[in-house]
Amino acid sequence: LLRAEVAPEVKIRLTDDLKYLASDELEGRGIETKGINLAADYISKAFKDAGLNVVKAGGDPFQEFTMTTGAKLGPTNTLKLVGPEGKTIELAIDKDFQVCSFGASGTISADLVFGGYAIDAKDDKYQDLEGIDVKGKVVIVVRKTPRQGDAHGPFAAGHGGQSRHADLRAKISNAFGKGAAAILFVNDVSSGKKEIEQAKLRAKDAADPVVDAAAVLLATDGNNAEAVIAARGKLDEAVKKAKQQRDAAGKVETDVLMKFGYAGFNQNAAGPIFHVSQAAIEQALQGSIKKSLAALEAEIDSDLKPRSVVLPGWKAEGQASVELIKTEVKNVIGVIEGQGDLAEETVVVGAHYDHVGYGGQNSLAPGVKDVHNGADDNGSGTVSLIELARRFGARKEPLKRRLVFIAFTAEESGLIGSDRYCKEPLFPLDKTIAMINMDMVGRLKDEKLIVYGTGTSPHWKAGLERLNATSKFELVMKPEGFGPSDQSSFYAKKIPVLHFFTGTHSEYHRPGDDWNLINYDGMARVVDIVEQVTLETVNTPEKPQYVEVKGSGDQAQTRSGGSRPYFGSIPDLGNETPGYALSGVAGGGPADKAGIKAADVIVELGKNKITNLDDFDLALRKFKPGEDVEVIVLRKGERVTLKVTLGQPK
Repeated sequence: LLRAEVAPEVKIRLTDDLKYLASDELEGRGIETKGINLAADYISKAFKDAGLNVVKAGGDPFQEFTMTTGAKLGPTNTLKLVGPEGKTIELAIDKDFQVCSFGASGTISADLVFGGYAIDAKDDKYQDLEGIDVKGKVVIVVRKTPRQGDAHGPFAAGHGGQSRHADLRAKISNAFGKGAAAILFVNDVSSGKKEIEQAKLRAKDAADPVVDAAAVLLATDGNNAEAVIAARGKLDEAVKKAKQQRDAAGKVETDVLMKFGYAGFNQNAAGPIFHVSQAAIEQALQGSIKKSLAALEAEIDSDLKPRSVVLPGWKAEGQASVELIKTEVKNVIGVIEGQGDLAEETVVVGAHYDHVGYGGQNSLAPGVKDVHNGADDNGSGTVSLIELARRFGARKEPLKRRLVFIAFTAEESGLIGSDRYCKEPLFPLDKTIAMINMDMVGRLKDEKLIVYGTGTSPHWKAGLERLNATSKFELVMKPEGFGPSDQSSFYAKKIPVLHFFTGTHSEYHRPGDDWNLINYDGMARVVDIVEQVTLETVNTPEKPQYVEVKGSGDQAQTRSGGSRPYFGSIPDLGNETPGYALSGVAGGGPADKAGIKAADVIVELGKNKITNLDDFDLALRKFKPGEDVEVIVLRKGERVTLKVTLGQPK
């Protein structure tokens, strides 16, 4: 059979929709931008124009809710270090200290402890906070790691990265896990020395072009005025650049405080966190133990033994005011009702319409503040959803089941929009027979179309193979239902799912993901096969039967790097309860075998307190595959203790 040609008008519609949704005007559809509301309005109008019912969600197309999207500095932020006999070091915000956005609000007045790097590396026999009581105390924590110049040391990181032990989150988890009341971060001295050395090298390198340019000028024929002027101009430019590098080398700032907002926010932070200048910390160290920060770092480097110590007679007093920012967000929903005996059953077709705005933590272009237009991720899925709405809205024949089109918000924040729908569905989930998802379907290459969830029902595989006889994709069928997109929220509710995906690319989560790079023919063909799958699912009398696929889960990978044992959990990132909330567990995985269930909130793993997903990830890395680990979960308000045997890394 020949592959069907794509109708020109389909490509025109897809292109026009995507040109708008992936335009700079929409600000990368970040959840805190005006642009995402423009996108929601565009989608809702398209649904209405297609003939969908757009008043099911309380009278309009929007399922609205509030989520935490950031933090801002509150009005009262103070800090002082108090020594023996009332000696007081008053610190000025922005000059001597900064409040960290990833800490909590609160007032502190507690003894000071020097906690080294707050590293917990049991296997490397280095644990800064072992054997010292930090409970209820304010802990000074040095950034980075010992022996930074040692490429083969226990804290070395390959490929120019940094050790996971240098991660701020790891240090925070370790300190608060030991009961600290607050943390005072201080920059390590070693990094400052390295910055000075690098600046001097840049200044030295900049001198070489001056010598070269001078030699060219001397060799230039003095009778050739034009050549002399050009050579002198190059010499002047080289001298100017060399002077700039020399001046910069003399002005290197080696103790820059983290700005408020750096590294995001943590709505379940265990205590206040400050970043304090080296000069301020030096006064407390010299005034108590008669040692400098540089001396302590050197001692640790010499034998890789911690130098953590209580600072006698010294305490920290102050207040941090961190206000969480709440943002109104919304899913966009359109409905086509079914007719007949199956009309109360529902099929959901979805795609997330948010992206990462101007970058930030979710960007793979660090430090870049340009608009990330997200044409493929997930403008492609969104315009495909709109095209499907138009096609089904134009059908003359009634559908046997209800068909619900949902453009999800806040997928990039952790499947928040789909999670909210599954918690507050417009139509009962026990009568929702399937969910079909599209995420990044705009870069078809070598005919390869990846479909996840093919094992979540016996219905899917044969049907896809049959329909693909005309589509002629190189189908890559993945059985698992869990994965990093919105179908996971539905699969966690034991609903069969399919997720269509054309693969990642070098522009993923970068500013270059633009509309002109989309394969519109390929995307239109993806729409065709999704339309056929959806139509059969809506109209076939026999509904897809749910199958629990073994061995998936832990799909919310964190940023720490390295391997970790397999646990088999599915995070509920829309749940703001302190702890690691679960939307489900992978069938047959370690968590499932241990009796851990959906809606459980993990609050302890081993002896590690868990307040969020980062704590869980960092704690899990402290164990080895095959270890039996005690887990404490909150289940309907009750603490339940279970034992899980960790699996091999996935």
